[in-house]
Amino acid sequence: MNKNVFWTVIITAAVIIIGLAVLYFSQRSEMTELVEQMSLEKEELQEEYEDLAIQFDGYQRMDIHNDSLQDLLSREQQRVQDLLEELRVTKATNARRIAELKKELATVRAVMQDYVRQVDSLNMTNRRLTAENIQVRAENKQVKTRNEELTQANTKLTETVTRASMLEITGCTMTTLNKNGKKTRIVGNIKKLQFDYVLAKNITCEPGWKELYARVMDPEGNLLDEQEGKVFAFENQEIAYSLVQQIEYTGESYSGVCFCSLGEEEKVKGGFYTIDFFCDGNLIGSFPFQIKK
Repeated sequence: MNKNVFWTVIITAAVIIIGLAVLYFSQRSEMTELVEQMSLEKEELQEEYEDLAIQFDGYQRMDIHNDSLQDLLSREQQRVQDLLEELRVTKATNARRIAELKKELATVRAVMQDYVRQVDSLNMTNRRLTAENIQVRAENKQVKTRNEELTQANTKLTETVTRASMLEITGCTMTTLNKNGKKTRIVGNIKKLQFDYVLAKNITCEPGWKELYARVMDPEGNLLDEQEGKVFAFENQEIAYSLVQQIEYTGESYSGVCFCSLGEEEKVKGGFYTIDFFCDGNLIGSFPFQIKK
């Protein structure tokens, strides 16, 4: 081998070695930068998971009056904790799993946003119902409902009785009278209540003499002019009434007047009252009215 060939081989080998060295250090530098970038992405993802866990913890501390929603929030909170723990032990170079955990984060965040909307909606509903309850209490002292037996009877009646064959009072007005039967608006002078009512036309109802009973309830749920022995049959029980009137019904529209006298010890109070009319064992009309102080 002559000298020229020898030196050519030496130089070529040196160039190749130098090239490989440069390539090695270049790829090593790029790999280092890539690992650093992946580590940074993992840290950022971990911070996002930690922030989400804090948000879930905050909602868990809220007073949510919904057990199902509370359970769902608890499960999702535990899911975030589990994913966070997995992320902490996952190597930054495990790009595939890091990407999967990033997708999991987006899914959990979307679920949380849906729960947040439900919580906000529930809170708004609770606030609205609270406000309505306060308003009702302020406007109407008659918060007490009728006794449980009558309420159940009315509900059953509504569900089972066909209105085609029963009487119905379509209108009723109330007038306050003094002891002389004169109109008065002075609460202290009221001794009698006059009710002008209208029975609707109903040719399917059996005509004849009817006994019309009425119950007048004061703002506190007490029956006016209640006396021992003044009862009538309704839904297999005996209930007290304020007044009774006999009318002859022919099937045509009928206008009538009835009166509720107050007992000697009874005093009219300002507020909202109710009168319920009964006939043939049916509730045929219910009307609220107000006596202003």
